[in-house]
Amino acid sequence: MIKKLFADGSSCKKSAEVEQKMRQADQLSTIDEEIIADEADPQSKRMLLAAQHNVDRAPFFIVERDGKAAEIYTAYFKFGKEVLNAQTDEADELQEIMNDNPDLDFL
Repeated sequence: MIKKLFADGSSCKKSAEVEQKMRQADQLSTIDEEIIADEADPQSKRMLLAAQHNVDRAPFFIVERDGKAAEIYTAYFKFGKEVLNAQTDEADELQEIMNDNPDLDFL
């Protein structure tokens, strides 16, 4: 799990929200490594990982399985559903999509 730290030292709100949801669902134990992306350090591990995987948002998840290419998840609910086999609520999934894509609007 890659979380973001803004250049001014403040934590990313979305990263904190996702971490809290994972804590409440007892999912944090499934995460092998948490990496902090420090915007003030463009050479930080997360910033390099984000560039390598063409990701411009946080948090995101990298799933590595033996013999397979890394899978990148930028949506927590999709990650939970596909990787952690978690039950998800469609309304929460849609809200996450809307929050992550402010250019979208309901019809």
